Amino acid sequence: MTQIRARFAPSPTGPIHVGNMRTALFNYLFVKSRKQGRLILRIEDTDLARSTKEYEGYILNELKWLGIDWDEGIDRPGEYGPYRQSERLNIYKEYAQKLIDEDKAYYCFCSNEQIERDKEVTKAELGIPQYSGRCRNLTPQQVEDYRRQGIKPVLRFVVPRNKVIVFNDLVKGRVEVNSDTLGGDMVILKSDGMPTYNFAVVVDDAAMNITHIIRGDDHLANTPKQLLLYEALGFEPPIFVHTPMILGPDKAKLSKRHGDNFIGQYREKGYLPEAMFNFLALLGWSPGGQEEILSKEEIIENFSLDGISKAPAVFDINKLNWMNGVYIKKSSVERITKLALPHLRAAGYIKGDISDEDFKWLTKAVAVVKDRLSYVGEIPDKLAVFFTEEVVPEDDEARKVLAGDQVPGILETFREKVQQQTDLTAQAVKDIFKQLKKELGVGGKNLFMPIRVAITGQVHGPDMGQMIEVIGKEKLLKRIDYTLTNVL
Repeated sequence: MTQIRARFAPSPTGPIHVGNMRTALFNYLFVKSRKQGRLILRIEDTDLARSTKEYEGYILNELKWLGIDWDEGIDRPGEYGPYRQSERLNIYKEYAQKLIDEDKAYYCFCSNEQIERDKEVTKAELGIPQYSGRCRNLTPQQVEDYRRQGIKPVLRFVVPRNKVIVFNDLVKGRVEVNSDTLGGDMVILKSDGMPTYNFAVVVDDAAMNITHIIRGDDHLANTPKQLLLYEALGFEPPIFVHTPMILGPDKAKLSKRHGDNFIGQYREKGYLPEAMFNFLALLGWSPGGQEEILSKEEIIENFSLDGISKAPAVFDINKLNWMNGVYIKKSSVERITKLALPHLRAAGYIKGDISDEDFKWLTKAVAVVKDRLSYVGEIPDKLAVFFTEEVVPEDDEARKVLAGDQVPGILETFREKVQQQTDLTAQAVKDIFKQLKKELGVGGKNLFMPIRVAITGQVHGPDMGQMIEVIGKEKLLKRIDYTLTNVL
């Protein structure tokens, strides 16, 4: 049985997009679900002007953060390397020469202006703009003359005329394309000697024995061109799987105007990798059934190419927030506290290193708000109440709560009860509220709300007992005094 080999081949020209990460994830899930499959990480860096080692490092780090591992790649050499396209130029030149020798490729010296003029002519004549093929029949002498003039040619592959290209995509089904719609003879080597995408990817995938190409359906239009190259080079084509596009909530292609669309932006905001893994897996794939919270192991066990949808997937940030919130609830408070530290430092609540004692206190504070988080980056706002010295009502609703006639008496009596406590625990706070209700004849929100606003400035928030225990007796008394003196 042929070993299953899939690949993820990003370009290190910028931060890695959510769509690219979903592609990497589907390839990973496919090979893992097949037990003996292998995932190859290949770096497509032939765009020398934009490719950097820094972005290459980002790609590797983001993959590792999400939990995607690979079997061969730039950091894990195998028998099919090298795994950077910029280090495979001799291989491309070898196959380009093969096409030249077999009269399947030729040098083109046309200027960009000439090519555009030809495209206008063919568009008027055929309804389709394409290269005219004017350099296809140059004589050796003409080629030499052009070279002597210092013109650097591109290498074009001869696209056969009126050829019907047919392939079966595991998601899209049967696809038929006429070669006359492909734009004419295509460039396979640029004037600087670098291969074009379609040529390099065919050579690499064939040389690396890739059996399955799982990629976004924006590459569907490239497939007929690549199949012509597979045939011309005598390669066996792989199985193609074009996954559905990811759309924003407005059903337009996911882009900057929809908000964050790079995976690193979600990591930096404090989304958990296991939540993002779960969420991305369900973007265009379904395991069947209604359950949406699935472990990595469950997703791998259930993954199959048959479950990939034909319809576009919608990136629903509300669903991601809900899912991430579920994973935050399942996480230990110590883990969330550690993840919160950079955000609290950025907000100015923590400066420098944190002592063991302060970390212990911070962990208690995080425990109070943890189950109310959608992502860890929200935590400075959620914990602001614990770092504030003087509290004022945050809005008209809060000010209205403190305007009641009974409010001063409630706060003064509450202050007396707190003053008498030596250990202000959450249970002690509950006991105080029971006493107040009995002594003042006030209960429900008429009792709780003025106290909440006096010590937090807000009408909504976490459990008061837990919150007050973290705030502590000294700060609590200062806040009540401030409200009694300066607010009421």
